[in-house]
Amino acid sequence: MAIYATSEPTTPRELIAEGTYIARCYQMIHIGTVKETIQGDEKTLNKVRIGWELPTELKVFKEENGPQPLVISKEYTLSLHENAHLRKDLKSWRSKDFTEEEVKQFDISVLVGVPCLLTITHKKSTNGKVYEEIASISNVVKGTTIPEPINTPVTLEYDNWSEDTFNSLPNFIKEKVSQSLEYNHMRNLERADYDQTQGFENAPPEDNDGLPF
Repeated sequence: MAIYATSEPTTPRELIAEGTYIARCYQMIHIGTVKETIQGDEKTLNKVRIGWELPTELKVFKEENGPQPLVISKEYTLSLHENAHLRKDLKSWRSKDFTEEEVKQFDISVLVGVPCLLTITHKKSTNGKVYEEIASISNVVKGTTIPEPINTPVTLEYDNWSEDTFNSLPNFIKEKVSQSLEYNHMRNLERADYDQTQGFENAPPEDNDGLPF
């Protein structure tokens, strides 16, 4: 007999129904500079992942936590170039374009906690799987009642790194962050600092008798 581990989820994830929802930004993850293959070409891009909660769409995932909001995220290249997807979505979200000064340097982490309207559609991938896609982001109409925030805000940034925040992220996000130039540069600096203060030559030998995990 054998016991097989698999990467497939035990139960299929339920998709968020297509439609327009009140949403609130609760997560801003600076992934960093990573390599991606786009239409057959390998590109090096500085990426950010923005997450929103849908406070009107609650579901019980674990009985001990009670009802929690559905969430959805989108990755962007961290660019405010006039043709960048991030700029187009933020322009629609803010209901105004960026000034020349803002384009030079705009801290997008200020958007954590800010509400918006998300239009979600479904799209089929090349392997036949259907997934959710954020089709548009827009400002909330004045007078709309916005529910209070539910999820704890999450911001991961290299200028103010939090190991606790990093460790709290899903494994697939942590893996992508750990592949970035910024992450590896930060870890190399930490290692260099350790070398200078304590050194690795006196570190205890690794236990190689255990399982290869």
